[in-house]
Amino acid sequence: MPCNPSLTRRRLLGALGLLCAARPLLAAGPDELVVLTGHAEPALSAFAAAFRETHPEYRLNLIRRRPHEALALLSRLGQGGVDVYWSASPRTFEALRQSGAWRPLRLDRGELPECVAGLELVGPQGHYLATEMVGHGFAIDPPALAALGVPRPRDWADLADPRLAGRIALPVPSQFGFAAAMVDIVLQAHGWERGWALWSEIAGLSCLVRHGSGTVRDEVGDRRAAVGLSADAPVADDAPLEFVYPASGGLAPGHVAITAASAHPQAAEAFVAFLLSERGQRLLSAPGIRKLPVRPSVYRQLPAGYHDPFRAAATGAYAYRGDSASGRLGLIATLFEQMLVHRHEELCRLWARVHELERQRGVRLDEIRRQLCKPPLDERQARDPQLLAIFRRSLEGSPQPAGQTGWPQLAEQQRRQAAKRLTELEPA
Repeated sequence: MPCNPSLTRRRLLGALGLLCAARPLLAAGPDELVVLTGHAEPALSAFAAAFRETHPEYRLNLIRRRPHEALALLSRLGQGGVDVYWSASPRTFEALRQSGAWRPLRLDRGELPECVAGLELVGPQGHYLATEMVGHGFAIDPPALAALGVPRPRDWADLADPRLAGRIALPVPSQFGFAAAMVDIVLQAHGWERGWALWSEIAGLSCLVRHGSGTVRDEVGDRRAAVGLSADAPVADDAPLEFVYPASGGLAPGHVAITAASAHPQAAEAFVAFLLSERGQRLLSAPGIRKLPVRPSVYRQLPAGYHDPFRAAATGAYAYRGDSASGRLGLIATLFEQMLVHRHEELCRLWARVHELERQRGVRLDEIRRQLCKPPLDERQARDPQLLAIFRRSLEGSPQPAGQTGWPQLAEQQRRQAAKRLTELEPA
């Protein structure tokens, strides 16, 4: 058939037009939603799979960072291309809010409460929201406790039992974000002086857990520790361990926020809404995740015996009030480090000598205890705004703030005095 140039040209132009029209459709795929998070497996896999089912139009890109790394990334120009930050570090969220890092959340909160007991679930001006909670407490191995002759601990003071020497797993507060609040719970419940005295004795009976050396649940699950201080229900349903929520308890939130520089605010809002939906909240109870939902209605669907902080709060539990903005938690983490983690082995030896001498004499050595337990600064000094400002951006995993080098020396001086007095009292 003879070729018709004009017809061929019209067909070619038509084909090109169709191709050009189709190009946006061919190039358009799911919008990539970049979520920066501190959460670990299996929570990430479970939430990613469920979100993909609910919103197949979005492609989820999860990036894991520790809080101090997240703070640095989100403080950059463009906020590292991140759309959502989802993690458990109240100090990070508040520090970034103060620098204008978040866009206000316009989520319809519906049944979601503003707070539970002393814990606020909504950040200032609604720039970040709590998506889950963990309760501070004790992971225990009941058979190990029974073998030691130690009763099930009900509160923090029960851990100051010499029979637990070397069998308590204690996370270092400067390396685990939840642990600084855990220390503060005891300080609020018992007062500054008595609280630090209790922490000194507990630390002297403990093995320290550092970032990268395992977890508290590993120490208890592998039978190296009989008690582990933790901030979540630490074991799967089929594990032989238990979790105790102490009488003087506290709740720690995990938050979510949308970055001010988000290129995909609609996708980001969909992700936040999913986390707080019935389905997202039910996922928190899965074995291996075991967090506490912030949606009260979800607890009616959870197994019998699952801890309900809303019900516990109604009976007076969880009076602890955290303060993520003042710098108090950063100060507490640094003070704990320099007073109780620095030369920890020496602290353990001194407490072993105290306990043995008290056992022999049948009386408490109050003078020596005061020397071992006294913090390097009093509560009035700890409230100084200029001092607190130094620690306001001190996050777990970051270098300890400089300028407080006198604290380890003061603690060491008190230990030398205690050791000298012990030597005088011990039999020749």
